[in-house]
Amino acid sequence: MSTSCSISGMTVANDRFPAPAQDLAADGAEACKIVLAGGCFWCTEAVFLALEGVISVVSGYTGGEAGTANYEAVCSGQTGHAEAIEIRYDPAVISYGELLRVFFSVAHDPTQLDRQGNDLGPQYRSAIFVETPEQRRVAEAYIRQLDEAGVYSDPIVTTLEPLGEFFPAEEHHQNFAGKNPSQPYILAVAAPKLKKTREVFPDRLRKN
Repeated sequence: MSTSCSISGMTVANDRFPAPAQDLAADGAEACKIVLAGGCFWCTEAVFLALEGVISVVSGYTGGEAGTANYEAVCSGQTGHAEAIEIRYDPAVISYGELLRVFFSVAHDPTQLDRQGNDLGPQYRSAIFVETPEQRRVAEAYIRQLDEAGVYSDPIVTTLEPLGEFFPAEEHHQNFAGKNPSQPYILAVAAPKLKKTREVFPDRLRKN
């Protein structure tokens, strides 16, 4: 019996959502970094904080200039930034490709262009911010793999963008879901994502 969940009306099953055919090698014990954007950072942050091997997750802004890297400006959709998360992880425990698998399956809907659900605008775009040619190669290959597998009926619109400066968001945004579990938006959006994560990736959850 497969484990499955629904994202925006689409069913995602763990046994048909493929592991990446290409991945980055684990380079010793040094922590690695990946920067992802997939809608409101409160919600994507909550998903990745639940995973074993994730050392830290910081909510922030990337894709724009320092002078407009603040919540009020970014919410205008005019700054070029995306709401993003910077994940530091132990590659000996969880790989770059495995984080991408979580990102594409339960953390957000990669078929929605410049939006996630009712959150509209380019600041909510689906994006992977790459630092190296190897990161780009693995991400491109995985998107192609998902498209060829027909995981989604609609095309994946996730962009691959060069990682410039990442600007941490204001302190009250950090671990927002963890600190505000009863907040209405968290109950409506982040909590279902966490439920999906637990159902689809029980072997990837933190032990403590």
